[in-house]
Amino acid sequence: MTDLFGDSGSPTLALARKWRPRVFADLKGQEHVVRALSNALTQGRLHHAYLLTGTRGVGKTTLARILAKCLNCETGVTAEPCGVCPACSQIDAGRFVDLLELDAASNTGVDNMREVLDNAQYAPTVGRYKVYIIDEVHMLSKPAFNSMLKTLEEPPAHVKFILATTDPQKIPVTVLSRCLQFNLKPMTPALVAQHLGEVLAQERVECEAAALDLLARAAAGSMRDALSLTDQAIAYGGGRVEAAAVEAMLGTVKRDYLFDLLDALAAHDADALMTQARALAERGIAFDAALQDLGSLLAQLALVLHAPGAVEAGADAERLQAAAARLDPETVQLYYQIALNGRRDLPYAPDELSGFGMTLLRMLAFTPGAGDGLARPDQAARPAPARAEAAPRVNAAVTRSDPAPQADAAPPAAEPAVSQTAGQRPPEPAPGAASGAPWDWLAVVAALRLGGMAKMLADHCELVAQAGDVVTLRVGEAHKHLLDRAYQDKLTAALRERFGASLDVRFEIGAAAEQTPQQVRTRIKETRQAEAVAAIESDPFVRELVDQFGGRIDASTIQPLGETK
Repeated sequence: MTDLFGDSGSPTLALARKWRPRVFADLKGQEHVVRALSNALTQGRLHHAYLLTGTRGVGKTTLARILAKCLNCETGVTAEPCGVCPACSQIDAGRFVDLLELDAASNTGVDNMREVLDNAQYAPTVGRYKVYIIDEVHMLSKPAFNSMLKTLEEPPAHVKFILATTDPQKIPVTVLSRCLQFNLKPMTPALVAQHLGEVLAQERVECEAAALDLLARAAAGSMRDALSLTDQAIAYGGGRVEAAAVEAMLGTVKRDYLFDLLDALAAHDADALMTQARALAERGIAFDAALQDLGSLLAQLALVLHAPGAVEAGADAERLQAAAARLDPETVQLYYQIALNGRRDLPYAPDELSGFGMTLLRMLAFTPGAGDGLARPDQAARPAPARAEAAPRVNAAVTRSDPAPQADAAPPAAEPAVSQTAGQRPPEPAPGAASGAPWDWLAVVAALRLGGMAKMLADHCELVAQAGDVVTLRVGEAHKHLLDRAYQDKLTAALRERFGASLDVRFEIGAAAEQTPQQVRTRIKETRQAEAVAAIESDPFVRELVDQFGGRIDASTIQPLGETK
């Protein structure tokens, strides 16, 4: 890595300018583009127009200037310019007469482009080629693009165009087809942190690895932004780059807090979640950034669970593995989606703390099997209120052919009778050996802490046999696709956790099951629905409305109270 302006201890220039690469070897993270251009220069296979695309700060303009040096170095067209000849020195200093840089964002008109192209016909003054660098070329107007086409199609031999843009979709295809296009990639946080460490070492600035990781993540793939943030961090930290200072400067969340949030979610501890939220508020952390970082961490967790080989090594590797061991893939995906939605809805919350807290509680509430964890301690010993023999009331809608006069008070609809099985939650079986009392499979499935496809598998299994420590479950032909090894293992692990590690769970595929939890629940729901419809149709008040106003009962709007369509 080369310091373009000599003494690296000079305080007169920003780091982003002082450490701007001046040869291909200094470019970080763009090896695919460097290789293609180096080979073309070495073999003399030069094109008249190049298009460099990529997000901000990835090196488009820097690469264009290096390419201009390669074309005009006095040693000849080369992939390794000398850097000391007048042409190289003047290009580095921005004074080379045959290098014209045009900002298309401020020179969008056709007149600006015509002025540039009129000068292109003249031979270079001192260099080998006239090089035109047009930055943010997508900002040119349509007439300006049209004026370029003739020159791009048949350029003079001494002219090279290097176009740069962050939005190639806005460039006409007629221009794109006349250019060699190279896409510069955003740099990974690990690469950015490594480069920042090298720069600060040569600047003789003390730094912490955790601080560099924070700066690298905040830069979002832009090396220029990373160097600018590092300049700010040096000033904020009084000549040092420390994690605590960088965290306060950026208003981001330290990774430890994120892992603490995940630990509290895994433990179903709502009090700990709210304590963490209040701690973040006291530190002045932006909750939008907190949710963004939490989503990023959950994305890393998903990689650990699904594609561990794609995870980059880092300081948090151990905690990532520990969190992955406590959360299943379905739950991680659920948390990730809730974090994204919570960040989107944050502006609509009464205040940011409430919005952040509700997002965390939403994660807790929708965690599979976490319902019991949300109950208050004083509710555990409180007896359930007595239930009436009749089932809940029924919501219904009656469609009238003519407007009906408003009644002062409508009597409540009749309540259909429903079996206790439909109105009460199945009793939770006590932990113990499988060789005890026969299982109530519906109650067992309701008590298991399962989610996702493993829960679906349990819902579509029928208990065939239970003898000692051997349990046989049958899945119908229509649902045999659920017998994936991963889902079987999760269901088996949940049953062994409840009934003992010696439990032997066997699966088989057979005739369509009739007593699976899903089928039982469906029959109960259909029974309640039928009884609700019958209750509405037989209600005297409803019948009077139908008879007097020529109305009809819309059965699709009838539902037992407490259920949703």
